[in-house]
Amino acid sequence: MMTQPISRRGFFGTAAAATAAGFLNPSAVRAADSTVGRRSGPVVISSANGLSATEMAATMIENGADTLDAVIAGVNIVEKDPEDMSVGYGGIPNEDGVVELDSCVMHGPTCRAGAVAALRNIKTPSSVAQTVMNRTDHVLLVGEGALRFARAHGFEEVNLLTDKARKVWLKWKETHSDRDDWIRSEVPDDDAQSNALDALPFTYGTINCCGLSPNGDLSGVTTTSGLSYKIPGRVGDSPIIGAGLFVDNNVGAAGSTGRGEAVIKTCGSHTVVEGMRQGMSPEEACLMALKRIVDTTTEKRLLRKDGRPNFDVKYYAVAKDGRFGAASIWSGGNFSIYADGKNRHEDAAFLYERPKKKP
Repeated sequence: MMTQPISRRGFFGTAAAATAAGFLNPSAVRAADSTVGRRSGPVVISSANGLSATEMAATMIENGADTLDAVIAGVNIVEKDPEDMSVGYGGIPNEDGVVELDSCVMHGPTCRAGAVAALRNIKTPSSVAQTVMNRTDHVLLVGEGALRFARAHGFEEVNLLTDKARKVWLKWKETHSDRDDWIRSEVPDDDAQSNALDALPFTYGTINCCGLSPNGDLSGVTTTSGLSYKIPGRVGDSPIIGAGLFVDNNVGAAGSTGRGEAVIKTCGSHTVVEGMRQGMSPEEACLMALKRIVDTTTEKRLLRKDGRPNFDVKYYAVAKDGRFGAASIWSGGNFSIYADGKNRHEDAAFLYERPKKKP
């Protein structure tokens, strides 16, 4: 995974100080993904499922759009895509078979924010969150109140549960317990795609996207359908400013994906931005915030036999000077990045090498 060499500047600078203080595993530190200095074009970072989002956002910023309008337009692509079953339309529902969406946005130049949680029937919760920011004196609306607000502003209501997601939910209902009356049919499904849904993992997928304009303005958005089969009304980190997203126009922006409860308890994205404020590179700040999650995860049900978390969290960050980086607790992750005129995936740094599965 981590094939790039550690530069003297990266290791003997803030990374060394952080390592000495016990924040970072030395084996996890590598050089920052980008050189120091303001870039001539936009920089847009996103989770791995956001490659189309980074390209859209960067194009809009290059054409003069506000950074928040750009990153929201980017994630709208994923929110509307029924094939991404962790975001928006087609997302995996709660335990009752109802899709509930969470999102928040933050505009760096004005330090304003908006969010919605447990929102039903609207494909693009990020756009509703922006409307909360622009049209109310509040930051967060939830549940029925969020839906009524969206309805009042003309957002179209649709059934977010696609047939594919419904089949996944039904199979979960039929197999997750032997102490109820739900049973699997002995008649095989008609199509291979439906049978393949058996292998769909329990998921807490999300999309985060943060953008930087050439003049140094930052904005960010995080949006999700949340934890698969969650208790109705569960809210993760994605709609919480300072947890799933934080933007400081003087420093940088950061967002998260993964186990939201762990991010909430450590004020994750705010912690990443504060790390950058103290002189860490974006990647180093992400690793520091992940180490804090590891240090504060004490419940046995959340730990492997070796004492490390049995879940993953990823952070994504961009600094005001154009540097960027991402990191996860476990190896194998990547992220989407548009920088220097190129849109691509890059490998994320990590704290721990993921154990290889036994053959």
